[in-house]
Amino acid sequence: MNSNAAPILLVEDNPDDAELTRLALARHGLQDRVVHVSDGMQALDYLYRRDRFADRPPANPSLVLLDLKMPLLDGIGVLREVKSTDHLRSIPIVVLTSSTEPSDLQRAYEAGTNAYIAKPTEFAEFLSAMKHVCEFWVNINQTAPQSAGAGMRSTTFGELN
Repeated sequence: MNSNAAPILLVEDNPDDAELTRLALARHGLQDRVVHVSDGMQALDYLYRRDRFADRPPANPSLVLLDLKMPLLDGIGVLREVKSTDHLRSIPIVVLTSSTEPSDLQRAYEAGTNAYIAKPTEFAEFLSAMKHVCEFWVNINQTAPQSAGAGMRSTTFGELN
């Protein structure tokens, strides 16, 4: 995968929501760039190139689409870990969740999200929201270059705060 086609990491535990998001991204020609994981621990494994992702290409994702409510490690935990790690903190993270709770919104921004999108319930509205996400975060936004020190980290769930 070349630098113009960096992956998009989709972190979503609901298979139906994951499929809907993949479909929306496919409408913008991004289907081959999507890497889907179903919980926060898998997201960190991917980002740190651990376990089943140890051999993935070294390029960081150009974007992370992150659900909040997930098993093992929720989206807030993922945000805190990523935004506290030098070689990951510049990755844009867009929270894509069904929660409209003000406390979730506040916690997500405090943890470092770049944007927060409450998933529209109507399919056409969801497609429109994803069109805007794709236009800005994938086509317009300029991401920081990956640091030379990027590499693997062995953080385990017990070490996260």
